[in-house]
Amino acid sequence: MSGLPELHGYHVHIYYNDDTMPIAAKLRDSLAEKFPVRVGKNQGIAGPHPVPQMQVIFRTPAFDSVVQWLMFNREGLDILVHPLTNDEYEDHTSQALWLGTPVPLKTETLPHGPYPAYLLPAD
Repeated sequence: MSGLPELHGYHVHIYYNDDTMPIAAKLRDSLAEKFPVRVGKNQGIAGPHPVPQMQVIFRTPAFDSVVQWLMFNREGLDILVHPLTNDEYEDHTSQALWLGTPVPLKTETLPHGPYPAYLLPAD
């Protein structure tokens, strides 16, 4: 088994529709209140996400607490959790974790390369 890739942190994408947007916003805001996370600027349909989503960004040490909390508090919403390595494609596909039903992503838009700085946890 090889070592771990360089890991910059994680993204959570909370998917919603018109009816569930208030629930998603409350969930996102609860994450921001309870954990050391940053609400991402990408909201709605963006990048590989074909349905509206809200993004939350966090560093690796918060993974256990954030994901455990989401498992029991996701309010029936579908959520993607993925690492931030230097390969956006693999992070959103083979290295992704889904809570709920996976959303078919537009993977053809994802590079096998690093993320722009604004999508990484701030120092």
